[in-house]
Amino acid sequence: MKDIKNTPPYRKLSPAEVEILKQQGCSATDWMQILVGQAFIPEHVRQVQFSGSVRIGDNSGTVEFSGGITRNCGIYNASIHNCTIGDRVYIHQISNYIANYDIHDHVILENIEQCFVDGETCFGNGIKVSTLDETGGRGVMIYDKLSAHLAYFLAWYKHRYCLIEELELKIAAYAESVKSTRGTIGSHSVIRNCRSIKNVKFGPYSQALGCTRIENGSVNSNEFAPVKLGSGIIAENFIVSSGAEISDGTIVSHCFIGQGCILGKQYSAENSLFFANCQGFHGEACSIFGGPYTVTHHKSTLLIAGMFSFCNAGSGSNQSNHMYKLGPIHHGIVERGSKTTSDSYILWPAKIGAFSLVMGRHYKNTDTSDLPFSYLIENKDDSWIAPGVNLRSVGTIRDVMKWPRRDIRKDPEKLDCINFNLLSPFTIFKMQKGLEILNSLKEISGETTGVFTYRNALISKNALEKGINLYEKAIYKFLGNSVISRLEKDNIQTIEDLRECLNPKDKTGQGEWSDLAGLIAPRTEINRLIESIEGKELASLEEIEQEFKNIHSNYYEYEWTWAAELLVQITGKKIENLEIKDMINLIQKWKESVIGLDELLYEDAKKEFRLDSMTGFGMDGNKVTQKLDFEKVRGRFENNDFVNEIISHIKRKTLLGEKIIERLKTIEKKNQN
Repeated sequence: MKDIKNTPPYRKLSPAEVEILKQQGCSATDWMQILVGQAFIPEHVRQVQFSGSVRIGDNSGTVEFSGGITRNCGIYNASIHNCTIGDRVYIHQISNYIANYDIHDHVILENIEQCFVDGETCFGNGIKVSTLDETGGRGVMIYDKLSAHLAYFLAWYKHRYCLIEELELKIAAYAESVKSTRGTIGSHSVIRNCRSIKNVKFGPYSQALGCTRIENGSVNSNEFAPVKLGSGIIAENFIVSSGAEISDGTIVSHCFIGQGCILGKQYSAENSLFFANCQGFHGEACSIFGGPYTVTHHKSTLLIAGMFSFCNAGSGSNQSNHMYKLGPIHHGIVERGSKTTSDSYILWPAKIGAFSLVMGRHYKNTDTSDLPFSYLIENKDDSWIAPGVNLRSVGTIRDVMKWPRRDIRKDPEKLDCINFNLLSPFTIFKMQKGLEILNSLKEISGETTGVFTYRNALISKNALEKGINLYEKAIYKFLGNSVISRLEKDNIQTIEDLRECLNPKDKTGQGEWSDLAGLIAPRTEINRLIESIEGKELASLEEIEQEFKNIHSNYYEYEWTWAAELLVQITGKKIENLEIKDMINLIQKWKESVIGLDELLYEDAKKEFRLDSMTGFGMDGNKVTQKLDFEKVRGRFENNDFVNEIISHIKRKTLLGEKIIERLKTIEKKNQN
C-alpha cells in the first residue's frame, strides 16, 4: 500500500479553482491548507466543508454501483477534516464528518454519519480479552497477527511468569508501533450506510455496509481475503482478521475474530477469541476460547468460559461457570472434535475428552480427557461414559473429512496452523491411558462388577469391554498407518534396510503431546519454544509465530519418532532387533483393525436407511410410497457416496496390507538365501 500522505506532486488550489468550489457550495477554514493532485477536477467537489489539512488526489473517473448506476469520483455533501484522500475516491453524503483519516485509492464512502479518529489509538491492539475466566485471571492480550497457539500460551501458561511477561511486552510494543492519531481506509474499500465509526483502521478491500457502530478496532482485510462487516452490527474493542464476516445485527465486544470466521444472525460475543473458520449464529458467547472450527448455529445456545475447537454445539447447549460463591471463576475444556447435543448442559469445571459426544445434563464435575472418542450421556441425573464408541460413528469420520474442505481462508498468510488428523500422538496417547484406566477398573473391581465408577461418572461393564476393543483397534490402525507410510517411501531390500527405515533420525517427538488449539505438537518442542521466549532468544512476535509454523511443518517427522516408540512398546523389541515376522504380524493386526473399524462404520451408516428413519416420508402414501419417497430424497444405501467410500476403503486397505506383507515375505526369503 503506498503512502498517500507523501505521494507527489501536490499543489495549492488556484484562485479560479477556489472560486469554482465556492460557487458549488464548498467552504474551508483555510484554503491554503487544501492541496490537490495535478489531475484535480474542481467540478467533482460539491457542498463540502473543509477544515484542517486536506490533500486530494486524482478525482477523475467514475465508480459503478449495483443496478448499472455510474457516478463521478469526487466529494459531495460532506465535511472533511485533516484527511488525505487518494486517487479515484468517491465520497458522498457524510452527514456529520470524516476526520483524521488517510483514505487510499478507489475507496467508496457513502451515507455515513461520522467516521473519525479521536486522539491516539492502537485500533484494538493490546486490549486484554478476559477469556475462560470472566474475572480476568486468564486474560489474553490481542494483536493483529495473533495465532491460536500464541493465545494458548497466554491463556494457559500463567504459571510461567517470564513467558507471559515477555509475550505481553512484545504485544504491547507492537500496539505502540501501530498507535496513531490517524486512521486508514485501505484501497478498494467500500463503506456505505454506516452510522458511527470511531478509531477503526481498515485494510484494503474492506466492506462495511450498514454498520450501526464500530469503535476501536482493526479490520485486517486484504485483496485475497476481504473482510465484510454487515448491517446492524455493533463492534467495540476488536480485531477482525482477513476473510472474516460479521453481519445481521451481531454484537461484538472485546473480541478477536480469526481468519475465515463468520458471525451473524444477531449473535452476541463478549471477551471471546475466535480462531480460523469459527461460526456463530443466533446464540451467545461469553469468555470463550474458540479454537479453529468452533461452530454454534442455534438461538438458545450459550457457550461460556470454555475452550473449544473443532466443536459443534447443539441447540440449547450451555454451561455454568460459577456456583454462586466466589463469582464466575470456573472454566472448562472441551477437547478437539467434540459435539454437544440439543439441551446439553455441563457444570464447570469439567474436561471433555477429544472427539466426544455430550448428551444430556451433567451436574457433577466430570473429567473424561483420558477417555477420548466417548459418549457422555446423562441418565437419571447420573453421567455415564461409553468409552471409544465415537470411533465407530460415521459422524466422526464425516466431520474429519469435511473440515479441510470447509477451510475458507484465502489469505496466503495463514495465522493458525491446523492439523486435521483424527489419529495422532495426541489422541493415541490418550487412548493408551484410556486402556490403562479401563483395564485397571476391570482388574480392581472384578469380573462380576456390572457398573464401574470413574471421576464422577459411571461405566457399564459392556461399555468398558467395547471401549477396550475399540481403543486397541485404533492404536493398531494408527501405528500401522505410520509404519506403512514409512515403508512405502524407501526401497527396502534387506532386514537392515527395514531397520534403518524404521529407526527415527532424532528423538524429537518422544513423550507426551499437546493440542495447542489446532497445532498438535510434542511437549518437548513446546517447552523448547517457551524457554527460547523466556530467554529472549526470539526477538519478535513474527519469529515466535514462525516457530509454530516450523513445528507444524515437521509434524510427520515428529510423529514417526513417537510412533517408533509405540512400535517398541507393542512388539517388545528395540528397532535394531525387529524381525520380518514382527512386521508381518503388525501389518496383519493393522489390516484387521482397519477393516474392523470400517465395518462398524458401515453398520452405523446403515442405521440412516432403516425403516424407522423413513418416518415422515411418503406423506400421503403407503409403505411402498414411503420407501420410494425416501430414496428420491436421501438416495439408496448402496449408492450413498460415503457408504461406497467405506467399501472402497476396505478394498484398498486389504490390497495394501497384502501387498506390504508380500513385500516383507520377499525380503525375508532373500535374507534366508
